[in-house]
Amino acid sequence: MPDSSSPRAPVSAWHEWRAERHRSVTAPTGNLALVETRWLPPGELPAPAAARAGQPATVTVTALERTDMVTGEPEHGLRFWDADAPAIRDFDRIDAFPYDPAWVLDATYTPVEGARTVAFEHLRDNGGTREKAVPGDIALTVDGTDYTLLAFDDDGTLLLVFGDPTNGSTTYGAGRFLFVEHTGEGRVRLDFNRAFVPPCGFSDQYNCPMPPRQNRFHLPVEAGEKLPVLRGGGAH
Repeated sequence: MPDSSSPRAPVSAWHEWRAERHRSVTAPTGNLALVETRWLPPGELPAPAAARAGQPATVTVTALERTDMVTGEPEHGLRFWDADAPAIRDFDRIDAFPYDPAWVLDATYTPVEGARTVAFEHLRDNGGTREKAVPGDIALTVDGTDYTLLAFDDDGTLLLVFGDPTNGSTTYGAGRFLFVEHTGEGRVRLDFNRAFVPPCGFSDQYNCPMPPRQNRFHLPVEAGEKLPVLRGGGAH
């Protein structure tokens, strides 16, 4: 049984996480496989089986829903995934910074009573915002600067969307994502070695939330994923 106190254990777990990330983004319905997001006319419900008819055997069709920013009504759509998409065939790896234990940070988590929502700007909404449920505040000090970070509820898990000065040069331009781990009452852990490129960094068919002002760090976060790399060395 491995010794979890060994300095190598976190590094080994990080390498396993990186391997799982590779498997995830290249899966038949992974980030690289999304070739089309089709929003339906108002009132029309998705029929994935009907949309799948006549498609190649490598294609999967799923339904999705979002809220119309103007009317507040549900919008329905279809997503088309191709296990043989050119993006998968051209993909080589996701570059990452070396593992750095200094970027495993513990923070204070304060739940907020009631159903608080925060407006997050999204990449493809031309400056519009969508409300996300933010169930608590994360108080964190980085390099002498205090932050109150806003992580939203992503199917029961806290997801932090953050930005830093590496965006647009060594890391994805619109910011990165990080799942936040609860470690005990009132405490959370942010392991920035597991910061990852958002789905919109792999396919232009996604509409990802962008970091709010509170989630923008003043110093480079040189940990976690950088950018997808294509076969032959080019960036995705």
